[in-house]
Amino acid sequence: MEKTLNNKAWFLVAPMLILVAFSAVVPLMTVVNYSVQDTFGNNQFFWAGTQWFDELLQSERFWEALQRNLIFSLIILAIEVPLGILIALNMPKKGIWVPVCLVTMALPLLVPWNVVGTIWQVFGRNDIGLFGYYLNRIGIDYNYVQDPLDAWATVIIMDVWHWTSLVVLLCYAGLVSIPDAYYQAAKIDGASRFAVFRYIELPKMKRVLLIAVLLRFMDSFMIYTEPFVVTGGGPGNSTTFLSIDLVKMALGQFDLGPAAAMSLVYFLIILLLSWVFYTVMTSHDAET
Repeated sequence: MEKTLNNKAWFLVAPMLILVAFSAVVPLMTVVNYSVQDTFGNNQFFWAGTQWFDELLQSERFWEALQRNLIFSLIILAIEVPLGILIALNMPKKGIWVPVCLVTMALPLLVPWNVVGTIWQVFGRNDIGLFGYYLNRIGIDYNYVQDPLDAWATVIIMDVWHWTSLVVLLCYAGLVSIPDAYYQAAKIDGASRFAVFRYIELPKMKRVLLIAVLLRFMDSFMIYTEPFVVTGGGPGNSTTFLSIDLVKMALGQFDLGPAAAMSLVYFLIILLLSWVFYTVMTSHDAET
């Protein structure tokens, strides 16, 4: 008996494909077009080939911004993932406090990015900000406007406050999905708390941890609004990440060709590093 194929489902998928084409593919092709051309205004373009890519890869400005991005993302992952796991482990699994804790954890995620930057811009001020004022009162010379180290610390603390909740909620979802039978067997065997975490909880959280690491890496590597609102990329260029540098080049200097080339390289770097993260973590999961 021959199986009847029904292709009518494509009519349901077609609107989504058209939407993706207009929202992603068409703008991407526009950026590719700008990256290989030069213009002197009046909508007149000239073929430039790989000129902008060659200049970008030889630019110290690009490599310094990329280095700052990588350092920031690694610091964020090193702080938020362990902290998120620790908080999730100590959250109640049953009772009235479960919804209270979940809502509390979700609150920072509901705050828009520009509002987060504004909050911490005021919070870190030495004159009216609680954070900056009391740090200086206890003898710590804190000024994120003038000191690069203070600016970095402010941006990192701000991101940890804003996004650790995402890691917490993902880890908590992985923990509550573990059947009670595992814990009962561990209790019978006399397993320590660390052994329960090492051999039961951590393996069961691998899937959600993979999602958490990928999401936090991509988001931290593309961070723009929060540090731009707080520091504007300063003092100097100390917090000028690739995203901030790209916006300055495209909108501030109006160098469309170099900005388009930089955005494509930026996109490929994110794609490559995300693929590396995913491959390493999934291959380790397959081995175990």
